[in-house]
Amino acid sequence: MSWWTTLLGGAVGFMLGGPLGAMLGVAFAGKFSKGKSNFGGFSNNFNPGDQQRVQAAFFGSVFSVMGYLAKVDGKVSKSEILLAQQVMQQMQLAGDMQKAAKELFNQGKGENFNLDEVLEQFRVESHRRTHLIRMFLEIQIQATYADGVLDEKEHDALKYIAQKLHFPIHELENLIQQFSVTNNHASKLTVDDAYVILGANKNLTDKEIKRVYRRLLAQHHPDKLVAKGLPEEMMKIAKEKTQEIIGAYELIEKHRGVR
Repeated sequence: MSWWTTLLGGAVGFMLGGPLGAMLGVAFAGKFSKGKSNFGGFSNNFNPGDQQRVQAAFFGSVFSVMGYLAKVDGKVSKSEILLAQQVMQQMQLAGDMQKAAKELFNQGKGENFNLDEVLEQFRVESHRRTHLIRMFLEIQIQATYADGVLDEKEHDALKYIAQKLHFPIHELENLIQQFSVTNNHASKLTVDDAYVILGANKNLTDKEIKRVYRRLLAQHHPDKLVAKGLPEEMMKIAKEKTQEIIGAYELIEKHRGVR
C-alpha cells in the first residue's frame, strides 16, 4: 500500500505533526476518514525513519520547497509553474494527489512559509539519509532551471537549503554542474559532458571510473530509494537519472575502447 493511500485512509498515528503535517493537512483537506486523522503529534506506530512516514515527508517537502524557490527571485514565472506541473506529470499523480501537490507548491511560495522548520523536519524524518537528500536537491535544482537560468539568488537559496540539510556544498555544486550539462546538451552529450555527469576525473583508470559509476547507480537505484523513503510516484524520476548515468558511462567506455 502506498503512503498516500494509508494517509487518505486515516491510519491512526500516521500523521506527521509539525509544519509538514500541518501543510499536508491543508493540502489533503476533506480527504481523510472522519474521526481518524490527527495532525497533532507523533505516533508509536510510525516513527521517524519508517518508509511511509518518510515518503509523506519527502512529498510535502519537495513541492513546498519548490514553491519557495520559484519566488526566491521575486516573482514566480510561468515556466516555474509549468516545471512543477511537469514533475507532477512525471509522477503520474492521480487527481487528488495532483491537487495536493499544487496546494503544497502554493503554500511554499506564501509569505508565511517557514523554510527552516520544514527543512529541519524533513532532515529528521528522513533520518538524514544522504541518498534521499541528494534526490531531493536534484529535483530542486531541476526546478531552479525551469526558466533556463540559475540566477544568483536561486544559487544562494540552494546552498542555504543544502547547508540546512547538512549536505556538503561541494557535492551540491557538482550536482548543479551535472544538471547544467544535461540541460544544455540533452540532445547530444560529449565525452567531456559524460565525465561531468559521473563527477569523474579524466585521469582516473578504467577500474576507478567503473567504481564511480557503480556508486552513482547505487545512489540512484529506484527500488533502493523507495525502500529508504522515496515516494513510489517519484520512481520514474529516479529511473531517468539512472538511464542518464548509464548513458554517460557507456559513452566513456566507447571513447576509451573498454569492452
